[in-house]
Amino acid sequence: MPSPLMLPFLEWARGLRYPTLFKVTAAAFAISLLWPFDPIPLLDELVFGLGTLLLANWKRRKDPPSLPDPGRR
Repeated sequence: MPSPLMLPFLEWARGLRYPTLFKVTAAAFAISLLWPFDPIPLLDELVFGLGTLLLANWKRRKDPPSLPDPGRR
């Protein structure tokens, strides 16, 4: 469960589409990786949350399309 500090950001990120969500996650990961100190509090937890949303969005994209109704033409 996300902390109350990160919940508004993760709610906003949940509405993003795949390419934009990937870019935001990659940027947050790069900032976390390149700076030895924590420039944004809880950035590591934010990257984990964004990664979870990214994988969930990726799985939802691969759902098979629904079959057409056979009685309708």
